[in-house]
Amino acid sequence: MRSIARGLGLGSAAMALTALTALAWPGAAGAAPSGTASLYAPSALVLAVAAGDDARTGTVLRAVTLICAPSPAGTHPDPIAACAELRASSDQLDALTEAAPDTACTREWNPMTVTADGVWEGRRFSYDHTFGNPCGLRSTSGILFDF
Repeated sequence: MRSIARGLGLGSAAMALTALTALAWPGAAGAAPSGTASLYAPSALVLAVAAGDDARTGTVLRAVTLICAPSPAGTHPDPIAACAELRASSDQLDALTEAAPDTACTREWNPMTVTADGVWEGRRFSYDHTFGNPCGLRSTSGILFDF
């Protein structure tokens, strides 16, 4: 009987030591990050340019990722400027798709659609805008869809 009790005592102690080591060891699997770095509303978008007038049926020509929180990152060519532009527009992207002053484009119909899908400041976000042709897309005053 004594050897069973001693065996249980040693087994319990080993399990407790393993649990404490897992919690205290830096980088332990399942351990929550400490500090305020994890306390932010996520902002991450997938931006795309598609040929066609419908985002669902158009042919995607190029796409990038844009992460704005906790810090600018992603495959966008200028994530810092793109995130600053998004913050300044308060997620109202129509202002970013307006043509720059003194821009002249033909009126040919060759539609290009831009989309932004993901999460902005912790909320689901989806946006699309169709330009009449590639010139309309190139002539925007914003950097967000300039990739």
